[in-house]
Amino acid sequence: MNSLVIKNLQKTYGNGVKAIDSLSLEINNGMFGLLGPNGAGKSSLMRTIAGLQQPDEGIIEFNGVEIVKNPDFIRRNLGYLPQEFGVYPKISAYKLLEHLAVLKGIMSKKERHEQIMFLLQQTNLVSHKDKAVHTFSGGMRQRFGIAQALLGNPKIIIVDEPTAGLDPEERNRFNNLLSEIGEDKIVIFSTHIVDDVRDLCTKMAVLVNGQIVLQGNPFETIESLEGKIWTKTIEKEEMEAIQLNHNVLSTRLFAGKIRVNVYSETKLDSGFVMVKPELEDVYFRELSINQSKTVSHV
Repeated sequence: MNSLVIKNLQKTYGNGVKAIDSLSLEINNGMFGLLGPNGAGKSSLMRTIAGLQQPDEGIIEFNGVEIVKNPDFIRRNLGYLPQEFGVYPKISAYKLLEHLAVLKGIMSKKERHEQIMFLLQQTNLVSHKDKAVHTFSGGMRQRFGIAQALLGNPKIIIVDEPTAGLDPEERNRFNNLLSEIGEDKIVIFSTHIVDDVRDLCTKMAVLVNGQIVLQGNPFETIESLEGKIWTKTIEKEEMEAIQLNHNVLSTRLFAGKIRVNVYSETKLDSGFVMVKPELEDVYFRELSINQSKTVSHV
């Protein structure tokens, strides 16, 4: 069983932005969803875990080794797919994976070949192995990114916003691939797409302004809102009054009108109907709470 323990992590950039604020977290084998809006600090946390930047304070331990002091240990055990995965132009998928395998210390040519072919098969890219990676579609590039992240059989894999920009079919294919590899490793799945966390992860945390504001099992967090989510379809001109009188979590257009979800612990009248909560309601509820805290401190 692999274990990643983070204690009181802090990171403030030179411009004064506090990207990580007293963050503590423990992650074990399986798919772990890190959910948060853009700018919440997800990528900063991923880069810090990967050893690409140093924290100002705090401890990160992987399998009992403090990796801030021993960054080579995490690098030997890490597969990383960053938000922007750059590729070398005019190099085939196979040759690029071979180059990356050498950089990861896989010196046996036979071992490299066997591992590369296995990963190309696993990511459904065997038929494209001789094509230049810069010609790949977005989904193919992301699958290639997972192949390179899996080189060397890492114990911890970080994927940062991996499905952003993918069409629904490629997103499903990519998520199925992630679920297959996440059984005997730690896979940290950083995203702002709620459905991906719901579909893939047995544990999750919500990150807002560099702080963990909620963590647990997605379905247990959903159950905590049972009986407290109400919905109503309204005309656009009614929206202002609804916002003034209710705790609005989310809105979406529906047949030219607005379907609004609100949080209330007591029964609502005026056409509101109680609905079963979704993970999206949990997420927007946490954002709403923390927005209120921010406003109250201004």
